[in-house]
Amino acid sequence: MKVVKKFSSAKKGLISLFGRNKKKLKAIYDDLLLETIDHAAADWESAKQTQQAVREADSELIAQTELAGAKYEFLYLEARRRKVKGHVQASIIDH
Repeated sequence: MKVVKKFSSAKKGLISLFGRNKKKLKAIYDDLLLETIDHAAADWESAKQTQQAVREADSELIAQTELAGAKYEFLYLEARRRKVKGHVQASIIDH
């Protein structure tokens, strides 16, 4: 009888540990993912502007721009896969 009570109380602890906190952790990491996407978008935009400003873009500059775009695309697809609801960027509103 004592073993069953200990198991059921331990089971309740695990449920609260993995049930309620799971939603909080998802929200925290979703927010972190959105911030990372914002930074990646800004980095990509900066790389594109730098490439346009340079008269003769070398292969390294082109590769850096493509890498920044690939990082942004990867993070964006990850957010879509996780069904993260985001916020409207200020730069979109300004333009």
